[in-house]
Amino acid sequence: MSDSAPTAIDRAPPGGESSGHGATKGALAVGAIGIVFGDIGTSPLYAFRETFAGTANIAIDRLHVLGVVSLIFWSMLLVVAIQYVTILMRADNKGQGGSLALVALLSRHMGKSSYGWLVVLLGVFATSLFYGDSMITPAISVLSAVEGLTVVDQGLEPFVIPIALVLLVFLFMLQRRGTAKVGALFAPVMIVYFITIAGLGLNQIWQNPDILWALNPYYAVMFFYLDGFVAFLALGAVVLAVTGSEALYSDMGHFGRGPMRLSWFGFVMPCLLLNYFGQGAMIAGLPPEQAAEVVRNPFFLLASEEWRLPLVILATVATFIASQAVISGAFSITHQAMQLGFIPRLSIRHTSETEAGQIYIPVVNWALMIAVIILVLTFQNSSNLASAYGIAVTGAVTIDTLLMGVLFVGVWKWKWWYAAPVVLLFLIVDGAYFAANLVKIPDGGWFPLVVGLIAFTLLTTWARGRKIMRERMTEVALPIEIFAKSAKNSATRVPGTAIFMASSTAGIPSALLHNIKHNKVLHERVVILTIEIADIPYVDPAKRCEYYDLGDGFFRSVLHYGFMEATDVPTGLKTMEQCGGEFDMMQTSFFLSRQTLLPSDNPAMPIWREKIFAWMLRNAATAMEFFNLPTNRVVELGSQVRI
Repeated sequence: MSDSAPTAIDRAPPGGESSGHGATKGALAVGAIGIVFGDIGTSPLYAFRETFAGTANIAIDRLHVLGVVSLIFWSMLLVVAIQYVTILMRADNKGQGGSLALVALLSRHMGKSSYGWLVVLLGVFATSLFYGDSMITPAISVLSAVEGLTVVDQGLEPFVIPIALVLLVFLFMLQRRGTAKVGALFAPVMIVYFITIAGLGLNQIWQNPDILWALNPYYAVMFFYLDGFVAFLALGAVVLAVTGSEALYSDMGHFGRGPMRLSWFGFVMPCLLLNYFGQGAMIAGLPPEQAAEVVRNPFFLLASEEWRLPLVILATVATFIASQAVISGAFSITHQAMQLGFIPRLSIRHTSETEAGQIYIPVVNWALMIAVIILVLTFQNSSNLASAYGIAVTGAVTIDTLLMGVLFVGVWKWKWWYAAPVVLLFLIVDGAYFAANLVKIPDGGWFPLVVGLIAFTLLTTWARGRKIMRERMTEVALPIEIFAKSAKNSATRVPGTAIFMASSTAGIPSALLHNIKHNKVLHERVVILTIEIADIPYVDPAKRCEYYDLGDGFFRSVLHYGFMEATDVPTGLKTMEQCGGEFDMMQTSFFLSRQTLLPSDNPAMPIWREKIFAWMLRNAATAMEFFNLPTNRVVELGSQVRI
């Protein structure tokens, strides 16, 4: 084996600041505005409105408007600006962010600690909640924008749902073609959108500057002091202003923390705050009867009558872009989960020849589309969907706070008396938001919880079943050294190369045993190849391969990939000339094992989970497709495994 091979997974292309193929920090910051900030950027369409129109039933007067705007300001400052953009963006895994990347980072530093399994479960559950979020975000965003038509003309209300459904279906149909060309338009459109909403808000602030008193946390505190439980319920809607904060962390690898911080603090956050303060200024400056009418859709009423239709169109395009980002995020996190062993192999299509991160996963796309259509038809309007929205976001944020505590102590080596107050502060804030959303469970909050529970069950069942199956196969595996010595004279050698794909680096794959048992032949060069996914996003291509030369034409080889990389075996083989020379695909055969599960007398999983695992195994994409193997050079041999 190459002496340097073990270091293959220790080095990766630098992430964080250097992502983006050498683009300048300013260019990356502009790109981030178009791709990353769409979700949180479209929150003003419904967040302020839902605080007053939701279940809290808050009185519309100066003190309450100042209290709500103050809560939005301090929520955005604490949760988004400090917790995510300032702290968690420092916790990158070789430049990548997000719950799974954070779990991989923590696992690598913690080793096999006694509570490592809990960290993994928390990360998997946060990922599971993201799927509920990725279903609700397109539905509520597009619906809330199209509902602006009713502000232009009340008679257009019957057309809101049909128009929203057409836009959403078109959005999902677009995914298979990729978004590289459309993506070039994202940044200019979102910049125009943010400048527009900032200008509308600034106009109202200019007319009623008294709203700036909301910068003082005194009004948020007084809101709770005077209203108590009503103010607590209002948190369930206020948190809608920070939806998308997890997406900022997850998308860090595309642009780097520096450009994203520049975009957030220098442009996006000021624009959002100007709009929220503007909505508050407009409501606070109206008589109570008129304010009660305007608060039903304050975002669009910021504009004068002749500009409302253009604002509806601009907001609809912005929500379309925001939804696109969430769908792409679902593809990305599914790919990560797949590479880390939590999801079976799925068919993946790359939609760009230059950007590895631009992928399309058909089964995820169509599942999301069906779920979004059902949501729109079931909940009918964005206010009803708001009840389902917050719990997925606050659940994921609360889990990230717990993982942040592990990060402080386990990775950054803070003393516990330094880490505890910081974590406690964010737990109080995030926990309050989560608790306030729990009261929404009967009104729709059950939906993301059900989606999260189903996804969590599937992810953990696959990881557990895969581990058990590998253990069973390893128990009966024949050591490669013994096999190589016994097989070299017991079978006819034929020209060419045979590559046997193996899930483990120990033992002989069942396909090789079946081949020599039934066909009684061996190729001149036999390579047992294992694909290993590291807990870092990218592996240095120069260190991708490690190999053993076992003599007599037998080789044991490993290709290392990061969890963000595509596992393209033919391309990876080009780095393995040490294994007996170059690989000619027309002279190379790939032998794959396909397992059939049989019930065991002593099952290691409950029977219902075993049935789920068997169903997932049957419906997984073939290794041929997943590893990009040439279709006319693959042979599959079946085997039976008892779990």
